[in-house]
Amino acid sequence: MAKVTKRAVDQLVPGEEDKFLWDDEVKGFGLRCRPSGAKIYFLKSRVARRQRWLTIGRHGSPWTVDLARKEARRLLGEIVQGKDPGAEREAERTAGTVAELCDLYLAEGVSTKKASTVRNDKSRIERHIKPLLGERKVREVSRADVERFQRDVAAGRTAADCKTGYRGRSIVTGGVGAARLCMILLSAIFSFAKARGLRDDNPCSGVKRFKPGNSERFLSAAEQVRLGEALAAAEVAGVKPTPIAVIRALALTGARLGEIRCLRWSEIDFERACLRLPDSKTGYKVIPLGAAALELLAAQERRTDYVFPSEVKIGHPISDVSYVWERIRKAAGLPGVRILLGHRHVATTQRYAHLDRDPVRLVADRAAGSIAAALAGQSTAEILPLEPRKA
Repeated sequence: MAKVTKRAVDQLVPGEEDKFLWDDEVKGFGLRCRPSGAKIYFLKSRVARRQRWLTIGRHGSPWTVDLARKEARRLLGEIVQGKDPGAEREAERTAGTVAELCDLYLAEGVSTKKASTVRNDKSRIERHIKPLLGERKVREVSRADVERFQRDVAAGRTAADCKTGYRGRSIVTGGVGAARLCMILLSAIFSFAKARGLRDDNPCSGVKRFKPGNSERFLSAAEQVRLGEALAAAEVAGVKPTPIAVIRALALTGARLGEIRCLRWSEIDFERACLRLPDSKTGYKVIPLGAAALELLAAQERRTDYVFPSEVKIGHPISDVSYVWERIRKAAGLPGVRILLGHRHVATTQRYAHLDRDPVRLVADRAAGSIAAALAGQSTAEILPLEPRKA
């Protein structure tokens, strides 16, 4: 063992196996000569009881003996501080870009999330994050980049109408709401990157997000009539009945889209007139049902475990109704109304789900009946009480 010098490196002739020069000045520093003639500087050290061979670079420009030895000293300094340069390099190789980081996050960072949440995360990553930030290096993303990302999503730069398999479509609009949800996800992804040592900070920290607006949009009686007329016209025009039934169920129950789209027969309690959802977005949930909602659900054909099954993927729930909703929404003249339909009186019944079933059923019956009448084009002048009547 002697000090590694340029002369010693130049005189080292390749053989049938790797040859090594070890430096007596910096412990673990050396040069490997491959049978191909390639000469590579390295540092061999032990980190947390694990042996590491850290490649510094190939002999030549820019790696001279002196520069490589200086880099070896720097790496040893990190090891003394408790860092693992090898692990950091490995992690950086597997998540060099934001797109690669997103894939790593979905593979290893979502184990505590519900399956439905992960599906939404995947959609936002593919539709918004990757198109705008996917090619950027993880370590290079700045706060300014994140602020620009939020503005671009809000402005609709990622809007698209995508085909998703046989007869499937995904309509991406962007907007302020989408930008806010994407920012929450992006911050979680960079927090994951920070925990993995892929960068030292979270560029989303301190970025002012758009404030959540009032997402409630209740239809007036006149709007409900127009919606009913549009639904009836769609049926006459030959639109498939399942997505129409989903939209009717949303209007009659005030439930979320995912709760109705993935509704199973086992979750309907016909005797007690309610839905019992064990795994809704907000946890276990009971939704009282009025007579009109019960009648609609009972009329569905029992072909699979799902009340509203897919006609393409056997054994799965219907995957998308947005394309039908866009058609009906436009025909009904309901601009800005999302498919997450709700009704203030249906929402009222949900507040009293813990009470005796009779007063709750009374409110649910009257609420759903009022909506059903409006959808059928009948008068709905009756004002429903905010409190259930006392028995």
